[in-house]
Amino acid sequence: MENPVKVVLFGLGPMGKLIAKGILEKKGIQIVGAMDIAKELSGKDVGQFLELGKNIGVTVTDNAEELLSNVKADIAIVATRSYLKDIYPTISLCVKNGISIISTCEELSYPYYKHPKLAVEIDELAKKHKVTVLGTGINPGYLMDTLPITLTGACQRVDNIKVTRMMDSSKRRIPYQKKIGTGLSPEEFRKMINEKKITGHVGLVESIAMIAAALGWKLDEIKEFAPEPVIADREIVTPFITVKPGQVAGLKSVAHGIRGGKPVIVLEFVSHAGVEEEYDAILIGGVPKIYEKIAGGVHGDIGTVAVVVNMIPKVLNAPPGLLTMKDLPLPSAVTEDMQTYLSSKVFSA
Repeated sequence: MENPVKVVLFGLGPMGKLIAKGILEKKGIQIVGAMDIAKELSGKDVGQFLELGKNIGVTVTDNAEELLSNVKADIAIVATRSYLKDIYPTISLCVKNGISIISTCEELSYPYYKHPKLAVEIDELAKKHKVTVLGTGINPGYLMDTLPITLTGACQRVDNIKVTRMMDSSKRRIPYQKKIGTGLSPEEFRKMINEKKITGHVGLVESIAMIAAALGWKLDEIKEFAPEPVIADREIVTPFITVKPGQVAGLKSVAHGIRGGKPVIVLEFVSHAGVEEEYDAILIGGVPKIYEKIAGGVHGDIGTVAVVVNMIPKVLNAPPGLLTMKDLPLPSAVTEDMQTYLSSKVFSA
């Protein structure tokens, strides 16, 4: 492989593992390092951990600084935490080592609303070291922000936007089931939400802020409502858990972008084990009115892997700094050798 894109992985949990496999399926790209805090993974070959039936010559370490002192990389994929303050040390370390970043951290998808000072700090640091930082995934990062933004390109006027994601959670991995409270009692659900022991969906605020910024709208406020449990009215058997009647099958999360005292951006995220029809829908009120519906919806894990991997060449071709999906060229699939999509940018030897 001639001058492949060199990648380091931070986080080999369920999503990190899927991203690693997605990268290995592509040409013109190579995993050169991997880091995870789980002690049981330290010292294992990535190929062994991914159950590939062979080693790839990359050993997992639990020491990030040691890893980056021993490898040269073009980009880091950070699939660890949802909150920006938690992953800032990793961002800083990678940037100072001259490595661009794509992260699944939901708050990094558009950090200017919740963390304006930290966003400016990351942007300035990235520009200083001439690298690019991006937070993305299927949601936030694509379905509930980038896609509706793109659809407004056919509008002469936009009055309001509503995005609904209706997802069957029974197909998702165990950590996701726990995240939305599957199998809890309604009382346990509300207690754990209040204590932040479970988070529900993270990213609606960031998606609204990104849409508003793309449209040039100054919002009065972004109002995120507390997640509401969806209660099973029948027994639901999933590959991971059996939900009894009266237990929590999942949740509904809603957020509003308020402008002129009215909700002009409404995002509804519904995910539970009893969903009968999965879909992703976008309704744009304006001229013309647009209604787009993806029947069957987009699988969250598969979509996240795709968006992360497909954005690698776009990030490497981008100017330095902290960017969001609205700042980059339209997402598109990488179907050929990764090198085909790169500019004349010089990569590490």
